Parts: sequence; C-alpha cells; structure tokens
Amino acid sequence: MAFESLSDRLAGVFKKLRGKGKLTEADVKAAMREVRMALLEADVNFKVAKDFCNEVTERAMGQEVMESLTPAQQVVKIVNEELTELMGGQEAARIHIKSKPPTVIMMCGLQGNGKTTHAAKLGKWFLKQGHRPLLVACDVYRPAAIDQLKVVGAQAGVPVFELGQAKPEEIAAKAVAHAKDHGNDVVILDTAGRLHVDEALMAELGRIKEAVTVDEVLLVVDAMAGQDAVNVAKAFNEAVEVDGIVLTKTDGDTRGGAALSVKAVTGKPIKFQGTGEKLDDLEVFHPGRMAGRILGMGDVLTLIEKAQQAQDDKQAEETARRLMENKFDMNDMLAQLAQMKKMGGAAALLSMLPGGNKIDPSQVDDKAFVQIEAIIYSMTPAERENPSIINPKRKRRIAAGSGTTVEQVNKLLRQYEMMQKLMKQFKKNPKAFGRRMGMGGMMPR
Repeated sequence: MAFESLSDRLAGVFKKLRGKGKLTEADVKAAMREVRMALLEADVNFKVAKDFCNEVTERAMGQEVMESLTPAQQVVKIVNEELTELMGGQEAARIHIKSKPPTVIMMCGLQGNGKTTHAAKLGKWFLKQGHRPLLVACDVYRPAAIDQLKVVGAQAGVPVFELGQAKPEEIAAKAVAHAKDHGNDVVILDTAGRLHVDEALMAELGRIKEAVTVDEVLLVVDAMAGQDAVNVAKAFNEAVEVDGIVLTKTDGDTRGGAALSVKAVTGKPIKFQGTGEKLDDLEVFHPGRMAGRILGMGDVLTLIEKAQQAQDDKQAEETARRLMENKFDMNDMLAQLAQMKKMGGAAALLSMLPGGNKIDPSQVDDKAFVQIEAIIYSMTPAERENPSIINPKRKRRIAAGSGTTVEQVNKLLRQYEMMQKLMKQFKKNPKAFGRRMGMGGMMPR
C-alpha cells in the first residue's frame, strides 16, 4: 500500500504529541526531527524534506497553535495542509481539452516504465469521460511495440493508428490528420522509451513537437524508483518541457518518496497515478486526498467515485429492494463481491477509509473473498436461493466442492444469518437500527 511506512511513522509522532497536552517549542522541534527522518526513510528528496519541516515548524510555533486547546490537532492540520501543498495544492491538475479538436498528448519516459500500457489506460479513461481517443504507435524501435499497443488498445476499446516503421514525426502528423477526419478529439502519442542522456532520441521528441502541436507532454515515471524517478523527471523536463507526470506502480511503492518530491523538484504536477495492472487502474492524482491517506484520514471522496463507477444502478436498486423485503440470498452476496472487486478489492478500499491504515490488510485479505465465492458457486441454485435447506450432508458436499472446510461453510452461513437478523430489526424499527449502526455503536467499549 502506498505510503504505508511513512503513515506508520507519522502516526507514531502524532501519538506522542497528543500525549503532551500543551506543547513547548522543544516538543515541536523534536517531533519535526522525527518527521524529517520519516520523510528521508520514505525516499523523499533531502532538500524537500528539510524545507517541508522548516515550514511546518515555523507555522507550528505560532501563537495560534501553542495557545490552542488541542495543539497536537493543530499540528496535524498544518502537516496535512503542507503535504497537500507539497504535492501540488488542493486542486487536482487537469488535462485541458481544446475547444477545437484534437487535443494532442505525447507520452514519454524511460523504457520499461509502462508508457504503452498507460497510454491505453489514459485512452480508456478519456473514453469513460465521453471523448473519442485515438492511440498512435510512434515507437518504431522496440520489437513488437506496435503489436503491444494494438493489443492493449483493443482491450481498452480505443482505436490505434500506425504506419509501421515510418518516421515518428511523420506518423504523428498523419495521425492528427486522421483524427480530424474521423472525429477523434484526443490523440495520444506513444513514443519510444529513451534515456534522458540519449541526445538523438531526445531530439526526436523535439521533432514530433515541431511536426504537430502537442498540447500536453506527459512523463511516465515508476514510483518504485524513488529518488531516481525524481531525477529522471527533472532531466526530461529540462530537455522537452514536461507538462505533467503519470506516476506508475503507486500500489507497490510503500515509501512514496517520488510522489512527495516530484512536484517540488520539477515544478510539474502529478496528473495521474497508476494503481494496478488492469487498464481501469488509473486515477486522477488529488494531492489533498493523498495527504489524507498518508495521515490516516482516509480518502472517502475517491471511495465514493469508485463506488459510482463500479455500481450498476439497476442492480443496486434491486439489491436494496431485496434487502428491504428480506429476500437477500447468496446470489445477491455474489453480486456484492463482484462490485467490491471492481472497486479494487478489500485492501484498496481499506486504504481510503479514515483510520484504515491502522488495520492490518491481511485481516481483510482478498483471498477470503475468493473462498466465499468458491463456497457459493459450490451450492446448488436451490441452496443459493434458500440457504436454510443446507444440512450437514450438504455442507460436506459444498466444502469438498469448494476446497474449503465445513467450518468455513458454517462461518459464511452464520454471517448470512446475521445479515438476515439485522434486516429484520431494521424493518421493525428503522430509527433504533440507525442509532445502533451509528458511530456510537461502532466504537469499542
């Protein structure tokens, strides 16, 4: 999970502050030393970490914080605001679509950082926004690069323009003309991977920009490269004037140094983040939401957006109706598991919930959902619709068919019965149920 180690360290620092009550100057300075160490361990650029801590310290020493009733909360608030500012400010950086199409986006970066895959991801993202994107194969050097773009383009549902081994600038120019003729309002150029010290290939990017009006240059960098990713971004920006960053593999980078450093070092915002291997795993980068995740405050807005994208409105209405009528069965449970998978699985959802970083992701492992699916699929249609008919003999058959144990089958059936009881209570007294399920009822006693 992104920023996992940094989140844990910062949580420890703030816990110490909360135990102090009133804060002294020494308390703040000691906390900021720990924060600086946490940032450096997360592979944040040294100067960025130093400037960040100086800024927080200066604000935290102010009279408003020192004399407030909850100084520790004030410090957390300042850290949240400064983290947001460090990553680009409250508003997410957007790609501006021209009123006169097409908008031309050029993808560039090191070889092996996922440009081709993320070109397709970006194409699919634009498709969901109601645009008509066109992918363009400008990588004429890497073996099978054109074929790869065709494959991922087909999976994303986005057409691909290619002219074989022609010059990249010529391909780009003809692709833009093709887009104008065929109504494609976004053109995404997939260029060859290159080292920033390769002058010939860097010059090629310049020739593409001369051949067509490039509206956005997006640099694809690997978050797991840490400081190297930031150095690459700086070099590319100096060579070709990058407009924004696409940060890949943020789901696998537990440190997060690249995300926290790249804006401060290059002056260019992170516009998108790759969060997984699937073509749907691309998100707009929201600095404020990411700061909330780092500090364990959650990211409820992204969670809501994912739910809206994943849910089938008709199916959701039908599920709600069946719940109210106490007709919810194992088929409905399967449908709910499918929705959760679309939203990124249990660990992804957990990272967006306030305080979710304090829960061990292994306790809500997605493997548990695979087991539940296997158990339900091993039931007959009659058993799924009416689990009360499942006797010991049936349980043994279901366990054998799903590769699980009778105990695991019993556990699922108990969970199902609990849901049934809760819905009956809701029907009898909705207000009392609401109070019971409110925050007060969820707090540990």
